[in-house]
Amino acid sequence: MAKEEKGQAKKEQMKGKAKEAMGKMAGNERMTAEGKADQMKGDARQAKEKGKDTFKH
Repeated sequence: MAKEEKGQAKKEQMKGKAKEAMGKMAGNERMTAEGKADQMKGDARQAKEKGKDTFKH
């Protein structure tokens, strides 16, 4: 399960970066903000999984 969650976190981060870049290129502030939000969700998920790993060892 942890590998799936970590993979999902990376996927969200990459999706967010791409969406943010597209938003900047298009001059779309909403898309840029959504991209940043996706990245933050991925960061939070990754931090949660790292916390779980810390307590396992």
